[in-house]
Amino acid sequence: MDMLRRPRRLRGSQAIRDLVHEYDVGISDLIYPVFVVEGEKVKEEIPSMPGIYHYSLDTFEIHLKEIWDSGVRSILFFGVPDHKDARGSEAYNMNGIVQRAIRLTKEKYPDMICIADICLCEYTDHGHCGLICDGKILNDDTLELLSMAAISCAAAGVDIVAPSDMMDGRIGHMRRALDDQGYEDVLIMAYSIKYASAFYGPFREAAHSAPAFGDRKTYQMDWRNKKDALIEAELDMEEGADILMVKPGLAYLDILKTVADTFPLPICTYSVSGEYSMMKAVALNGWIDEKKVVMESMTAMKRAGAKMIITYYALDIARWLKETEV
Repeated sequence: MDMLRRPRRLRGSQAIRDLVHEYDVGISDLIYPVFVVEGEKVKEEIPSMPGIYHYSLDTFEIHLKEIWDSGVRSILFFGVPDHKDARGSEAYNMNGIVQRAIRLTKEKYPDMICIADICLCEYTDHGHCGLICDGKILNDDTLELLSMAAISCAAAGVDIVAPSDMMDGRIGHMRRALDDQGYEDVLIMAYSIKYASAFYGPFREAAHSAPAFGDRKTYQMDWRNKKDALIEAELDMEEGADILMVKPGLAYLDILKTVADTFPLPICTYSVSGEYSMMKAVALNGWIDEKKVVMESMTAMKRAGAKMIITYYALDIARWLKETEV
């Protein structure tokens, strides 16, 4: 049998496979989400997310060294305040829990990239991402509060604000507000493509942010639609976003690929809580090789076009990559 082309020649050994491989996941690609809470000596594991914790600032300071020593250089902050109200006032409190966590991080590790999730859902007593009137989520009235939250985090020293609320026009409003206050160097990482996904369940337990009524389908995207992703990404780019995000990750690789191929901005994807919890659960049962499955999943996101990945596995991946180097 005469065959001039034999693709298997390029798979003949690990050394050959490493020589010709196309995509890698590196430590610099990783963004690690953390949940900071009020109080002292708090380190409480989130039941639906084994290995992920709520940290008060004193225990977070200890964890912060672990993050730095791992080689991970980007943190995405979520705050869980004691006080919640209808306007989510702790989101834009200059001395709020996230704002204090950012100051602490910049004091201890000035070169750590601090990213603040900007939304109201963790801070409102109703759990929605915007103001409410007669059961309706108010879009335009919410924009000022989101911009105030971004400014409060910028004042604390944040490098990037990441609005996740999905209100129309919030990127342009936030960009103008930041610039007017002298924070023109603060980047905006827009949750541009954020679907109303069932994969967020464990996060809502972690952030205490489940809606008290209804759902978020009037502002988060219909997961049956693809064209909406292009519309949302284009609007955010035009309004001044520096980085676009696709969320969730694994179930939306087609969306990630389309957005990465269409727009010139760097693309981030969020490997969300449900993805983490599913992989962690089957790994704890011994049904998969956790490291191999996680690295395969992360590489799929890079292959689809993600420049950076938000993942609860960031510290594990950093450790695995260092072990591979040795």
